[in-house]
Amino acid sequence: MTQSSKSTTKVIVVGGGGTMGSSTALHLLRNGYTPSNITVLDTYEIPSAQSAGNDLNKIMGVRLRNPVDVQLSIEARDMWNNDEMFKPYFHNTGRLDCGSGPEEIEYLKKAYKTSIEAGVGLEKTTEWLETEEEILKKAPLLDPEQIKGWKAIWSEDGGWLAAAKAINSIGQVLKKEGVNFGFGGAGSFKAPLFAEDGVTVNGVETVDGTKYYADKVVLAAGAWSSVLVDLEEQCVSKAWVYAHMQLTPEETAEFKNCPVVYNGDLGFFFEPNEHGIIKVCDEFPGFTRFKQHQPFGAKEPKKISVPRSHAKHPTDTIPLESEASIGRAVDAFLPRFKNKKRFNQSLCWCTDTADSNLLICEHPKWKNFILATGDSGHSFKLLPNIGKHIVELLEGRLSEDMKNSWKWRPGSGDALKSRRAAQARDLADLPGWNHDGDVNEINSSIEKLKLSKEETAKTGNGGPVVEI
Repeated sequence: MTQSSKSTTKVIVVGGGGTMGSSTALHLLRNGYTPSNITVLDTYEIPSAQSAGNDLNKIMGVRLRNPVDVQLSIEARDMWNNDEMFKPYFHNTGRLDCGSGPEEIEYLKKAYKTSIEAGVGLEKTTEWLETEEEILKKAPLLDPEQIKGWKAIWSEDGGWLAAAKAINSIGQVLKKEGVNFGFGGAGSFKAPLFAEDGVTVNGVETVDGTKYYADKVVLAAGAWSSVLVDLEEQCVSKAWVYAHMQLTPEETAEFKNCPVVYNGDLGFFFEPNEHGIIKVCDEFPGFTRFKQHQPFGAKEPKKISVPRSHAKHPTDTIPLESEASIGRAVDAFLPRFKNKKRFNQSLCWCTDTADSNLLICEHPKWKNFILATGDSGHSFKLLPNIGKHIVELLEGRLSEDMKNSWKWRPGSGDALKSRRAAQARDLADLPGWNHDGDVNEINSSIEKLKLSKEETAKTGNGGPVVEI
């Protein structure tokens, strides 16, 4: 695509308040597209209150499952370290991946071997920790009684990302440069618009009837993707659970620079942020919420896992078993805080593919309609660079290995289980989850459901991307 054609090409990004969408809009600007020809749509303003990326923090680490993952992870790590927009939000505290059971230890040993043999320099920053004493040297605030039998991988170049703040920084640039926005009903996707041939997409209609026209449409709707358009079961939306705890100023100072600690049987926790808020997550295969629903393009209603936005339903709770499992994680990682009140306990929605690869491709039936989804729980660290590759696809210059990894691939496996240890369980089967209300009801008072600016600044608001 020539520079002159870039300057005239109009692009709509649906879900532009989240991770892949905001990154796409940013890289359109960085690649010379005219700001007034870029339109970002989302139910909420950037960072979208429904985006999984609008969160207190996310883990930074290098993923080595295949060559594409390696390239993306190293590229992202370098941008978090060196790109002026992103480096303020990377907290390079290090990362401990721990385990104690035979299977978990065997998994860690294989992961360590892969890291040091990857040929990308990780042997310089990665260390095997055989004893509890070695683990305590890296994370001295862990309780020695709780880590007996643990082994660990230490990743010096790991840490955490101030997620909501990073997306917000993109939003500020987009606004400053003059990108167009549609929020609320005017930003909530209803259907693609087609040219007379019925195949070429030339815009988007939103739930309030607003019609936007463009040369290209990017659907980066995260966990809502399979709800909005028929993805033929390639993606299944799943929820994970997190909770916050408030530390005192003295406790916050004590835990400053604490590494991210991840245990595959228990979960993980982060260094407290500047407001003394610490996030703890449990670890499990995820929750689904299957409903009869007919996404655009489907011939009839079918069972689809439909996310439920905490931003839209702020009184929702989490299942009783999740409260218990987060409690177990706190008992193991932070036993001194076992009686601390946990707040902001919420479900955070992502979408899995069967092979955990992204789904980034042109829709096979609709020309100029680009899908950018299928994060499988590992996309936030790619915020600085994933949009670059989405723009490459849009311009017809995406590398063949990425095309092959991210292609349209229905029937290629079970996205309900994905590559996790077990299949997700449905929320309908779990007691203790308060979920009154109609998920299909469009919220007429979006502004009332937004977090206050102060609370958003402190905590973010993990959740999904585009509400229906």
